[in-house]
Amino acid sequence: MHGSLISSQVYNTTVKEIIWNTIDMKTIGTLPAELKVLMNHIYEYKKGVRQMVLYTFHKKYETFAVERLASQHINYLIQPAGNNSLNLFFGTEECIDAVRFIIHKPLNELTPEEDFILGAMLGYDIRLQCERYCKKKCKKCQVACADCDGIIKQ
Repeated sequence: MHGSLISSQVYNTTVKEIIWNTIDMKTIGTLPAELKVLMNHIYEYKKGVRQMVLYTFHKKYETFAVERLASQHINYLIQPAGNNSLNLFFGTEECIDAVRFIIHKPLNELTPEEDFILGAMLGYDIRLQCERYCKKKCKKCQVACADCDGIIKQ
């Protein structure tokens, strides 16, 4: 280090990051299934498989999830999803910024357009998203199924 000093805060942060970034397979094997899913989502995000993830989990794991994402410098947003559940969005800064603009209510209350955009951002099959959008749009407008026949193949 050639005479330079590292503050304990910087050292502790570095050690914490090393610990969080080097969880081995044995440790992962002891995690609850819900956290294994989170670890897999993080792995896929880091490998570029997806640009954004939506992970719904029990709020008792919030500290673990947040610390894991923070230690890897991953952008995230948490929103309530029910009495004991949370929705955790994480991914690129641009995606999380867009989620902040779009998602301002429970997911089951999204408009068909908001739902479509979110599904597309999450990388869901675009054909299925289009089908879902048309069904939600017809249902929301309370249009008779006959009026939707040309749009939605049942």
